[in-house]
Formats: sequence, structure tokens, C-alpha cells
Amino acid sequence: MITTTSVEPLDVVVIGAGQAGLAIGHHLARRGCRFEIVDAASEVGHSWRTRWDSLRLFSPAEYDGLPGLPFPAPAGSHPGKDEVADYLRAYAEHFDLPVRLSSPVTGLHRDAGLFTVSTPTGTRRARQVVVATGPFQTPYVPSSSAAAAPEVQQLHSAHYRNPAQIPAGARVLVVGAANSGLQIADELAAGHAVTVAVGSRSPELPQRIFGRDLFFWLSRIGFFTLPAGSRLGRRLRSRGDLVIGSRSGDLRRRGVRFAPRLTGFDGRTACFADGTTTQVDAVVWATGYRPDYSWLHVPGVVDNGVVRHRAGVTDVPGLSFLGLPWQTSRGSALLGFVGRDAARLAEHMAAEGVGFDAEPVG
Repeated sequence: MITTTSVEPLDVVVIGAGQAGLAIGHHLARRGCRFEIVDAASEVGHSWRTRWDSLRLFSPAEYDGLPGLPFPAPAGSHPGKDEVADYLRAYAEHFDLPVRLSSPVTGLHRDAGLFTVSTPTGTRRARQVVVATGPFQTPYVPSSSAAAAPEVQQLHSAHYRNPAQIPAGARVLVVGAANSGLQIADELAAGHAVTVAVGSRSPELPQRIFGRDLFFWLSRIGFFTLPAGSRLGRRLRSRGDLVIGSRSGDLRRRGVRFAPRLTGFDGRTACFADGTTTQVDAVVWATGYRPDYSWLHVPGVVDNGVVRHRAGVTDVPGLSFLGLPWQTSRGSALLGFVGRDAARLAEHMAAEGVGFDAEPVG
């Protein structure tokens, strides 16, 4: 991997070496682009490596490949998080992508038609920039957490690894009933008294339907390529993500209790929207993430944390995003589907940029 800094401006700097950054890197390399991918982590695949131990993809391996390199696992299998991390690292090595690690971006500026990307390992100047930092940036914990008693153990799902982190028999409140919350609640139920606080319910679907994996059926009906701006796309976005494989009915049969939206704490007492309460020893916050673009100092791009773009292209010439949820379709932020947006974005960048080929080679 390239670790030298070029004096001449690069064609492109890609910020983020996750699945989106590697996918666009593959397309840029094929076009003869002079580029570098910078990432804050010390290894490619770090964000996957540090998720909870039992995490597995919902999508079978045949739906998990990035452009040019299939996922190396049997069709029908569901890779674990370490397998994904290994694949991303192998992908960067296979295509010899120019990744600079341990280089968190501390500032992005634009002046006189060029971008300046500042990191602790040096400054890069480029004609174009792709922000590929993904949707999992800053773990979000509601301010109500401060009212819980100091002895109540609190973990965000980003820092949860396995049930051994929480004493056996503890009364655990899991806040959030999307995929992460229900998976963690299911795992904890074997040795803990678990309550799940449900802010809003998402549609739940089984992993297999009529003997075939759910992803087979969703792909057949064009679910992952459904345009973000379509009427159905807008409706799906408003309803939240699908919960796949984890069924609240199954969890209830395992002894998991469900409560309405959490409204706050009074010491060890958790209070819910219907006026009920429960005593807790630990809380797992499966409350998602918030974007952090505090380093992005280019006006007119981010409005109250929301990126202003059209299919990833902003109004600032040369500045694009990749891997945003619903960037162009339902599959935009998914491992096996981000390559579609990457190809489209690379084509746009080649048409707009100077210094690399309009058509891919090899």
C-alpha cells in the first residue's frame, strides 16, 4: 500500500477505507487515476472487526462482494464480522489500492479550485474528494442516560462485544428494537433478565421464505435498486430499516419483555411512555449513530448534519459522497450493493475531472 505523500496535487483523495472507499478506489484505479485513500483506523476493516463478536451479515455471501472480487465464502452462508474485515483487507491488497492508515482527517478545505485534506500524517491536495466515511460515525446516546444511577452499567451497541461484559443474572434494558437491539437482546436473554424499550417498530421479516434466503426474493423484486426518490422509496425510508431474522415474538417466548419508548431514569428505575417502570442493572443503547462532519470546512455541503447532494454529487465542484444510506437506492450503503453507486460516481468524476481516463481499462 502507498504511504508516500505526493508534492503535486492528486486527482482524488478518498476519505474512508471502508467498503465504499475501497469500491470507488477500485474504479479510480481502473481509470488510471492518481489518488489516495485515507482512513483514521490502523487497519482496513477496523469498523467491522470491532463490532460485537456474534455479528453476522443478513446477506448471503454471494450478495456481499465488492467490484471485481467475489466474497470468498460458500453461497448461502452468512459471513461473520471478522470474515468481512478480512475480505476488505484482502480486497485492498488484491488491487494494490493506495491506502494510508492511521490518518484521521482533521480538516477539509477548498481554495482556488483545489481541496486540502489535513491529517496528522501530512496534508494532501487534490482536484476532487470523495467522502466515504459511511453511516456509522458517532455512537448516539440520549441525554437521559445521565439520570441513571452511577452503578448502572451503560454500553452503546458500538462497544458491546458479548454477554460476558455484563454480570450474569443482571437486569438489562436494551434501548432500541431495530436489528442491533433485537440481536443483542436475543443473545443476552440466555443469562440475563432482558427488557427491550421500543421507540418505533420496524417491519420484521424472517431470514428464509419458501425455502430461499430473503435476499433472493428481495433481489428478484428489485428491492435493493429501488430509487430513493420514488414514491415507494420515500415510504420505505419513512418506515425505517427492515428487521431481518430477529422476531420479537420469538424473543418474548424466550422471556424477553418489551416496553414502550424510554422516557428517562430515576436512579436504577427506567421509566416508559405508558407510565410503567422497571429496575435495571445495565443498559445497552442500540440507538444508532449520528454523522460527524465537524472536520468538513466547505460551505454549502452539510446542513444540520444532513449532506446536500444528488446521487452523491454536491453543489461544490469536485466534492462527492459515497455510501450514504439511500444515496440513490435502498442498497447504497450495503456491502454488496455500494459498488453500483461507486461505478456511477467514478464515471461522473472522470467526466468532470482532469488527469484520468474517462473509460476504465483492464
